[in-house]
Amino acid sequence: MINHIELERASFLTDLKCPECGTTHNSAVVNTVCVNCASTLFAQYNLHTGISKDILTGRPATMWRYKEFLPVIDEKHIVTLGEGFTPILPVKNLKKFTGDNEVFWKDESGNPTGSFKARGISAAVSKAKELGIQVIATPTAGNAGGALAAYAASAGIQAIVYMPKQTPQVFKDECHLYGAQLVEIDGNISDCGKLVNEQAALNNWFQVSTLKEPYRLEGKKTMGYEIAEQFNWQLPDVIFYPTGGGTGLIGIWKAFDELEQLGWIDSKRPRMVAVQSASCDGIVKAFHAGQTVSDFTDGGFTIANGLRVPKPYADKVILKVLRQSNGNAITITDEEMSAAVKEIAKTEGLLFAPEGAALWQAYKKLKATQWVKSGEKVLLLNTGSGYKYLENII
Repeated sequence: MINHIELERASFLTDLKCPECGTTHNSAVVNTVCVNCASTLFAQYNLHTGISKDILTGRPATMWRYKEFLPVIDEKHIVTLGEGFTPILPVKNLKKFTGDNEVFWKDESGNPTGSFKARGISAAVSKAKELGIQVIATPTAGNAGGALAAYAASAGIQAIVYMPKQTPQVFKDECHLYGAQLVEIDGNISDCGKLVNEQAALNNWFQVSTLKEPYRLEGKKTMGYEIAEQFNWQLPDVIFYPTGGGTGLIGIWKAFDELEQLGWIDSKRPRMVAVQSASCDGIVKAFHAGQTVSDFTDGGFTIANGLRVPKPYADKVILKVLRQSNGNAITITDEEMSAAVKEIAKTEGLLFAPEGAALWQAYKKLKATQWVKSGEKVLLLNTGSGYKYLENII
């Protein structure tokens, strides 16, 4: 049993492990992907300490309340702006669609810089600071760039952000205001990613591209810890998640596995649903075709710029999670997203990002086909604030 004094200052991080080939990597040095097979690396923790969830009592309502299961060894390196512990809100005024389902939103729009990206970037920048990294670069569809700019500013680290020119202006302004170097690219996030790869190698920048480094995933997984705690350690039956790069979906699934190992939840798991834009729905097509990887799919502009990810780096892991959970994958059009943004705003008083609003349409469709069953408890993850998308949705 680990005593209380140690809990106040220690992460239980042990190493990094490749889920594909099993190779372990030293977490005390800078890592990106697996040196043998280029897979995303997963942080590993000592989860068999007998530690009780009572340790959470009285802790601040941020994602760092779970610090033992986050990768920063020395707390002085934590870079936080108050991210996490976002509310669970019941659907109140749209019950003609919910019927006998209990349907909830987990609303990430109140995070710093207005989206769930704050979680992953807080963890990644904190660990980068601990490892002595001075320059961080990332490709982004919007929200991750603003989050990186803000957290890097707080940490005293230089941020370089590559963003598609079609991204709404507010995301670009955000990067400039936080002091990041912004590079606009005539293309999509995959094109940005290629350029970041090239420039990072030439200039010795550290990349925090989605799932090409181990620690953004760790910040995102705290959504899973919170879901468990906020539902009194009884998980919902179905979780809908907007899926671009897929870090959140994979992270939530990882969290549930860790919580079971800790003995804080049982083996029951939600069915996970990936929701994609008709512009980039390679995961949906691969899932229903029985493929283990997705094809490059880019139909161009979508109002949900966070979903314009033509081929997620961890597509194999996303598809594995969907199948392990007996889940599903569904495509939503821009017209359907826009209608959902307006419907939710006018009836629930919540202005969600198109990515989050897409889940409402996905829920209605899967309930109509009875894939969502009578009496099930359903959670929808809104990943960002609709205020940042007004240019796209009005």
